[in-house]
Amino acid sequence: MVYYTGDIHGDISRVISFIENKKLTSEDTIVLLGDVGLNYYGDKGEKLKKKILNKMGVNILCVHGNHEMRPYSLPRYHEANWGGGVVYVEEDFPNIRFAKDGEIYNLEGKEAIVIGGAYSVDKYYRLSRGYNWFSDEQPSFEIKERVERKLESVNWKVDYVLTHTCPKRYIPFEAFLPGLDQSTVDNSTEEWLDSIEDRLEYKRWLCGHWHIDKRIDKMEFLMHLVVT
Repeated sequence: MVYYTGDIHGDISRVISFIENKKLTSEDTIVLLGDVGLNYYGDKGEKLKKKILNKMGVNILCVHGNHEMRPYSLPRYHEANWGGGVVYVEEDFPNIRFAKDGEIYNLEGKEAIVIGGAYSVDKYYRLSRGYNWFSDEQPSFEIKERVERKLESVNWKVDYVLTHTCPKRYIPFEAFLPGLDQSTVDNSTEEWLDSIEDRLEYKRWLCGHWHIDKRIDKMEFLMHLVVT
C-alpha cells in the first residue's frame, strides 16, 4: 500500500506511530510531500532519525521541500533506480529515498511525477537570525525543462502529480501567515505549476507546504492527514 502525508519537519514520531499502528512492512511505501527535515542541519541528530526510520523497513519516498538541502548537493547521496525512476539514496539508509524532480514513479500501478521545491516566505526572517536558508529551494530552469521534457514524453498524461507546493490558482489564502506582506512573496514556482496543470491530464494532485489539510476537486493539501 502507498500512503501520502505532508511536511513532518524532522518529527519522525508520527511516521513511526503510523507504521506501528498499521503494522506496515517492506511492501508498503510512505510518501512525504516535502520539508521532511532529514537534511536541514546535516548533523548527528538527523543521522539518528534516518537510522531509526530506515530500521522500520518501510519504503520512504521524500519530495524535496524548501526547508532542506537538495540530496544531489550532498556527497553522501548517490543515484539509484527505484519504482521505475531515479532516486537519491544514502548507502547507510537504503529505505529512505529522495525523489528526483521530473522523474515518474510507478506507485502500485499509478504513474506519479514528482516536482519539488517552493519559496520560503520566512526567508528574510531566517537570514536575519542566521538560520539555514537554501538558495536552490525552488526548481531551477534546468529542473523545469526536465519536468516538461518528461511530461512531453508521456504526452502530458499521468495518474498522480506529487509536489511540495501547489499551482497558484489553488493557493489556500486561509493558510497565509498573519502579518506577512504577500507582495514580497515569490510565487514563480506556483505560476509555473499553473502552466503545467493547464497542459496536463491527471487524476490526482497531492502537495504539502501549506500546513493545511484540504481538498479542492482533484487537488489535495496534506499536513497531518495520511491518505492512500
